[in-house]
Amino acid sequence: MYFALQALAGAAWWLGITTLPALREATLGSLNLVLVSAFDIPLFVIASAVVALNVRRAVWVVVPWTVLVAVCMVVYATVTTEAGLGALLMIAAAVASVIAGTLMFLGHVPSERLIKGPFSFRSSHTRVRSRLLLRTTIQLMVFWGVFLLVLPAIINSFEDRWNLALKFPILVIVAGFALLAFSSVLGVWSARAIANFGSGTPLPAEMANHLVVRGPYAFVRNPMAIAGIGQGVAIGLFIGSWMVVVYALAGSLLWNWLIRPHEEADLKERFGAEYEDYAERVSCWVPRLDRS
Repeated sequence: MYFALQALAGAAWWLGITTLPALREATLGSLNLVLVSAFDIPLFVIASAVVALNVRRAVWVVVPWTVLVAVCMVVYATVTTEAGLGALLMIAAAVASVIAGTLMFLGHVPSERLIKGPFSFRSSHTRVRSRLLLRTTIQLMVFWGVFLLVLPAIINSFEDRWNLALKFPILVIVAGFALLAFSSVLGVWSARAIANFGSGTPLPAEMANHLVVRGPYAFVRNPMAIAGIGQGVAIGLFIGSWMVVVYALAGSLLWNWLIRPHEEADLKERFGAEYEDYAERVSCWVPRLDRS
């Protein structure tokens, strides 16, 4: 079904750029229309339609082509400052095509490979509170630095380079600052709860030795994730970058789909009925009002 939608979207886009000059400029820039169509229509539009007809081998045509076009469009838009919207759309198409193609051949996304090695779930070897708090602090600094400073800065630079930046109202920027403060407090509170009550850290390789049901975990099962999502969105609002907001929301969806099921399976295996009872009482994302 996805590849059928992709074929229809591709056909609609080609029809649009031949009739709407503004759409052509925003998504194709000054690239030669005839040359691009000679490759893209058969390898993207028609190949997607063929995959939709259950000819699975055509996946090996449309997916690599979509990824290649996405890479080329990113380079082109970055060098020329043209067709930024086209680069963004192709990035989304490439990610979706890879996921859909993987589902067709494997029946699932092999997300279990994301929790191997240093990211595998293991309990912390130390239970000394001072060491746990130090390690937790270092982990927060590293993760916040990478995911809330470095990556948003890179995304924002592409947004400016591709001429996709939008001016946010001052109230939105203020709201972003307030959300950042709230989410950061929640993140620190959650991390300290893991160290104090669970004898562990937020890092998967040094997880809690005891099920944490106190602090923010008494209200929701994933306060650290909620804090991270809120921080990402807040950074986007604060620096006036809608692409950073999308990055934060997309990352939360991928985490919820790819990582959370494995994390909950590990908790169920380690804590058994204690975790099952906790999961029944406490909601995953939204606090319950009838917590009697």
